[in-house]
Amino acid sequence: MRPLALLPEICLVVGAVATLLAGSFLPRQRQWVARLVAVAALLGAGVATAAVLGDPPQPAMMGNYAVDTGTNVLRLVVVAATLLVVGLGVDELAGTPRESETHALLLLSALGAVVLGGASDLLVLLVAFLLGSIPIYGLVGVLRSPGAAEAAMKTYLLGALFGIVLVLGVTVLSGVGGTTAYPGLATGLAEAPPAAVAFGVLAVVGGLMFEAGGVPGHFWVPDATQAAGTPVAAFLSTVPKLGALLAVFRLVPVVPDTVDAPLLVAVLAAATMTVGNLAALAQTDVRRLLGWSTVSQVGYLLLPVAVAGRSADALPSLLVYLGGYAVTNLAAFAVVAATPGRRTVEDSRGLAASSPWLAGALVVALLSLVGTPPTAVFAGKLTTFTAAWDGGLAWLVVVAAVNTVVSLVYYLRWLAPVFQRPEQGAQPQRPRPFAAVAAVLAAACVLALGVGLGAVSPLVEGTLAR
Repeated sequence: MRPLALLPEICLVVGAVATLLAGSFLPRQRQWVARLVAVAALLGAGVATAAVLGDPPQPAMMGNYAVDTGTNVLRLVVVAATLLVVGLGVDELAGTPRESETHALLLLSALGAVVLGGASDLLVLLVAFLLGSIPIYGLVGVLRSPGAAEAAMKTYLLGALFGIVLVLGVTVLSGVGGTTAYPGLATGLAEAPPAAVAFGVLAVVGGLMFEAGGVPGHFWVPDATQAAGTPVAAFLSTVPKLGALLAVFRLVPVVPDTVDAPLLVAVLAAATMTVGNLAALAQTDVRRLLGWSTVSQVGYLLLPVAVAGRSADALPSLLVYLGGYAVTNLAAFAVVAATPGRRTVEDSRGLAASSPWLAGALVVALLSLVGTPPTAVFAGKLTTFTAAWDGGLAWLVVVAAVNTVVSLVYYLRWLAPVFQRPEQGAQPQRPRPFAAVAAVLAAACVLALGVGLGAVSPLVEGTLAR
């Protein structure tokens, strides 16, 4: 055990318990104290990570957990994203009966995402999957509306199904590989029957697609983002997938050449981005549109995962894209949280006239999701496309480019009403203040990351612990 190496994770788990206890003993009008405890825990995890950023890779938890560039960048992105979710959710959650429970579940799910990304052992991977997914079921249903209850039940059933698939894959791989630790598996699986290895890898990657929100585990995402509370929808469409994608990235190089794991991931990437974009074309509810949008983004994020170990740019491009996607997706959801009365694309009519700053933030967020310069997702797409091309997956880059053009249709369809005149007699609605500030702040970060890619590049350069 190396407790100091796990200080960020300790901050999150202690913060979750303290938030829950604080909320249990405080009256409803003073639940903001529990919120501050959650923020303090997140800031503590961020500071603890920044203190070790750039250190050489080192194993922790008896070699079952990796503290390296990937884990440290993931910690920072998860902490920043969760802080932004807490900020954009103040208007909606303050003073509600489930405020402290929501923040405690956010911290626990964030912890699960971090541990999932740093796991270098199949059993730790399995525990992290449960830690990250079980709080999601509660978060989706915490709104207690009929739609939220249905979405929570659907998310739970799919999570249980893909959890079983993941357990099956872990069992097969550990059985034929002779161990659960990744360094030992790399040797043990090379001498195992290829069919068994292929089945195990397919089951593990398929199970992780539930948390990532990719095909075939994506069905819960649009329903949950539409029915859950806005801060919860923003969180579950962003944070869990960060850890799951890094977890797949760590697993792919462990698979021997007898099984074509890169081709499996590449097929999943093509299917995920195509399904997400085609489904988003028909959506009119902005939260459901963002739900399908996040499915499509997982497809792009799988490009560098498919060339893990084959391209030197794979890890840096994945980390850049993870950070850029997180802040961009949260900027879009912050605009939605600031204008709760605008539920459909057509409801966005006149937003530029009534709230020019929010309209600007929405423009930046949606153009970034398309991949327009100079934004964060443009930097992510540019580097991931380059890595996939260098890794020999030129056909997948072409598929991703075509999908990017398709996505332009539904993002622009949302933007067009924003700049139209409001309907005659319509009364402008005052935006929620905390969410509006979060939207503008996130949009500024989107532009800063797009312009300052060179400044953050040294942070994502490095290797994974083996």
